[in-house]
Amino acid sequence: MKMKHFLQFNDLNKAELESIFDRAKWIKAKFKAYEKHWPLQDRTLVMIFEKASTRTRLSFESGMQQLGGSAIYLNTRDSQLGRGEPVEDAAQVISRMCDIVMIRTFEQEIIERFAENSRVPVINGLTNEYHPCQILADIFTYIEQRGSIQGKTVTWIGDSNNVCNTWLQAAELLDFNVHVSTPKGYEVEVERAGLYGVDHFEEFEDPMEAAKGADIVTTDVWTSMGFENEKKDRIKDFADWQVDKDMIKLANKDALFMHCLPAHRGEEVTAEVIDGPQSIVWEEAENRLHVQKALLEYLLIGSK
Repeated sequence: MKMKHFLQFNDLNKAELESIFDRAKWIKAKFKAYEKHWPLQDRTLVMIFEKASTRTRLSFESGMQQLGGSAIYLNTRDSQLGRGEPVEDAAQVISRMCDIVMIRTFEQEIIERFAENSRVPVINGLTNEYHPCQILADIFTYIEQRGSIQGKTVTWIGDSNNVCNTWLQAAELLDFNVHVSTPKGYEVEVERAGLYGVDHFEEFEDPMEAAKGADIVTTDVWTSMGFENEKKDRIKDFADWQVDKDMIKLANKDALFMHCLPAHRGEEVTAEVIDGPQSIVWEEAENRLHVQKALLEYLLIGSK
């Protein structure tokens, strides 16, 4: 199989994504049955972190080990990348000593430059612009709970950040709709989101209007990593964009609430919503593990 990277959600096509979702279901069933599945025995994943992480590190490191391989953690503060080594040089060296690389960093440009100089597949574990592995997990979780996402409506409330951008890319590929409601000044930047077109999303000034008829209501923290100096202003700007029980009531009766975590109860979401019966945030978090195992397997040895 020709080498592929997963730097944005639309680096894979619809057929590839559906294959990964099917494979993740099978892999998860094996895991739950305590059955060994080691297709990546003797393969090595290098994980490079410039941004802090809990779920990304744990899901990739555990996942690679559960597939029979090994994972090596690198923090830019503890490597030559943190001392000014060019990304291009680091990619040449690191990719000669492993089989696949996952990077969690700031600007998308960094991971693009790394991939251009890598001899092995590169996965985006998060950048300022995109978070494709998160949306893989979110969509897989919806499929588990409700079936196909095609034709459904996802309502995004809050900042048009990397997770929002990736939902918009996914909507184009998998044919569903996204309602986006953000405060003024935080609207979707179509070019930054990397969209082919604007047929699958609609923007709403009123977050309550955006929630009407939704199959998924989802949000994220108001202050993403790298924007901490804006926190005071953002708390003020986003005050009317909290997901609460009144908003959830406007969605479809069987709508699900999602959050990529970590969450700040009392800010972007109330406790009664995130801890309520329509919330599937814990299933969503767990599924990072299973869908990323399917992704690792696909990028290294192809579809099964």
